[in-house]
Formats: sequence, C-alpha cells, structure tokens
Amino acid sequence: MRARRVDGLSRPSLLRRGVAEALGTFALVLGICGAIVTDHERSGALGTVGVGLAAFLVLVAAVGALGHISGAHLNPGVSLSFYLTRHLPARDFAVYVAAQLAGATVAGLLLLVVWAGHPADLGATVPTIGAGRALLLEAVLTALLMLVIMSVATDTRAVGAPAALAIGATVGLAALAFGPLTGASLNVARSFGPALAAGQWQQFWVYVAGPLAGAPLGAFAYQFVRGEQARPAAGPRSSASA
Repeated sequence: MRARRVDGLSRPSLLRRGVAEALGTFALVLGICGAIVTDHERSGALGTVGVGLAAFLVLVAAVGALGHISGAHLNPGVSLSFYLTRHLPARDFAVYVAAQLAGATVAGLLLLVVWAGHPADLGATVPTIGAGRALLLEAVLTALLMLVIMSVATDTRAVGAPAALAIGATVGLAALAFGPLTGASLNVARSFGPALAAGQWQQFWVYVAGPLAGAPLGAFAYQFVRGEQARPAAGPRSSASA
C-alpha cells in the first residue's frame, strides 16, 4: 500500500503501521516474559535486576526501530491516551489496539511452545499484594510512564534515541522497584499475551483497569503542565510504549 503524505513527509499506510505495532508488541512481550520464565527455570539466574534490564533493552530497541513508522505505542493504554488527547484518529486507534493484542498473543503462544508446561505462567502478571493496592500501583506507574511518553512524543527536541532511552528507563525502573509486587505490567497487551497462553487470569482485571485508567491521567497531566491545547487528530507522531 502507498504511504500518505503528511506535512510534506511520507507516512506509512495504516496497514504497515499496524504491522509495526504487532511486531513491536510481540518483541516486547517475548523479551520481558521470556526473561521472567528463564529466570524462574534457571534458579534466578537473571534476578529482578536482569528482568528490569531486559524490559529496558527491548523497549529501547523496539522504540528505536519502529518509532518512526507507527510511533511504537505497543500498549493499548498509550494508544487510548493519544486518541483521547486527539493525537490519534479513531480508526488508527482501533487498528493499533487490535495489532498490539495480536502481537502479544503470538508472543505468548511462542513462549508456550518453547516452555512446555507454562512455567512461571509464561510471565503472566499476578499481584503478590492486595488487588486494590495493585490496581493503584499499576495506575500510578502507568500514569508516570504516559507522562514521560507525552513529553518525548510531543516535543520535537526529544526524539529518536533520547525518547527510546527515556521510555525504556521508565519501564525498567518500574520493573526493578515494583516488579516483585505487581509484575509492573503498565500494559494491557503485555499482560494479555501470557495470560491467554498460560490460562492464568487471576486478578487480570487489575492489569486492564489500572493501565487504562492511569495512562490517560498521565497524558492529561502532561498537557496541563505544558499548557498544550487539544488539537485535531492528524495521525501518530509519537514514539511510545510499555
């Protein structure tokens, strides 16, 4: 399909951007959940620091590789936030979310093939604290992530490698500090893929409600701090994730 022209620049078609979202989310889920399962099966060889580092590295790679194509949202909450702040058209939002869930599902199924018996629930997120506290933590962490994403995605002074590093560092820090408590998902797709493959749906609603409530709060908070006015959706220009 032909790319469209936006502000004099060539923008990939929605199909190609959707495929980029699927590929990026696939890599994200495979990398993070793969690290969790490997750590479990190899007697803690990676540890919390190793899993956090894996989250950081896969996000830096995915955002750096795909950010200029689709914006590298890789997260339904991120796409929802850009839609609500009128940075993403409704049609693009629907395609992005479908692609993200599809990519996460394929990653979960691949982990199921590699690790028979779904050890560590294939990296599925299950809170080790009360559901209410886990919900609050996921919402707050996702809001902070989205604030960072809005900053690097809507300011032309923060693009490319700095954007990828900022987003990756935010998710990596969340995994280091709070991974043992909630899994530090911050992403419906990241939780959905392994949950589906492993059949582990315990407290899954926490990882839907938390990120979907927190991400828009972070986006609106950044707009308030920056003083940005909502503008008509003109397609993705963000490099974002989780």
